Amino acid sequence: MESLLADVVAVLAALAAAALILITIVAHITATKMPNFHRHEEERFFVNAEGKKESIPSIHDPPTKELSVVVPSYNEEDRLPLMMDEALDYLEKRQKRDPAFTYEVIVVDDGSKDQTAKVAMKYCKKYGSDKVRVLTLVKNRGKGGAVRMGVFSCRGGKILMADADGATKFADIEKVEEGLRNLQPWPRSYFRTLLMYGFHFLVWFLCVKEIRDTQCGFKLLTREAASRTFSALHIERWAFDVELLYIAQRLKIPIAEVAVNWTEIDGSKLVPFWSWLQMGRDLLFIRLRYLTGAWRLETSKSN
Repeated sequence: MESLLADVVAVLAALAAAALILITIVAHITATKMPNFHRHEEERFFVNAEGKKESIPSIHDPPTKELSVVVPSYNEEDRLPLMMDEALDYLEKRQKRDPAFTYEVIVVDDGSKDQTAKVAMKYCKKYGSDKVRVLTLVKNRGKGGAVRMGVFSCRGGKILMADADGATKFADIEKVEEGLRNLQPWPRSYFRTLLMYGFHFLVWFLCVKEIRDTQCGFKLLTREAASRTFSALHIERWAFDVELLYIAQRLKIPIAEVAVNWTEIDGSKLVPFWSWLQMGRDLLFIRLRYLTGAWRLETSKSN
């Protein structure tokens, strides 16, 4: 009996090892060597408040605004107004307190099938296209792809990623800015805990060690850090945050986490089972592709 049990264990171990080897080979073979970034002709401009086309700036240009807010939006006609009202109310009041403060909000319509772009354009017309811009993508790229398009099209010295659902109180940006100012070469993290322990364990085990909540939709980056990390980004769907932070850690870019107020907002685009399954697959492939050299980074210290 013991001999039979030992044989079964040995067979299962061999099958598990073979499966891991097969997955590693598949991950390596299917990996694209360089991040695929392509901008369609229609995505090389935005429509201003007067209905005229204007060229998109580049992340490689010198910044001309203090802050850029990038809002990835897919079918967000219902939730976007609440977020935009709160964000623009805060930004306008801050500008009145400090006239030197300049900002822009870039709503990236990620191939929406509803009136997201039309809703966003109302804010462009109200506040002007110097403050609110709408970038409409030809087709859905996924949240990571939409954020990257917005980042590569912004003018800010600091770049904030903010979800369209308004789950995070926008005024908490001041806490995040303070965290950015206080960064040390090797910071420690303090942050809220989400109810996604299994996913967070996989993130910790496979990719990112010192970040408790990689999926927070409220991230602030310097222009240089955004340029370096998003230029190396491969994942465009929900797990893009994990690869983004993995790249930042590999490039030795300092990272800090700051507690913010967060509220559950109905209308999430995540499909509970399939979305987590896809994210789990992406996490494994991120780790294996960097481990096997299918994806490579030029590592050097950055501020």
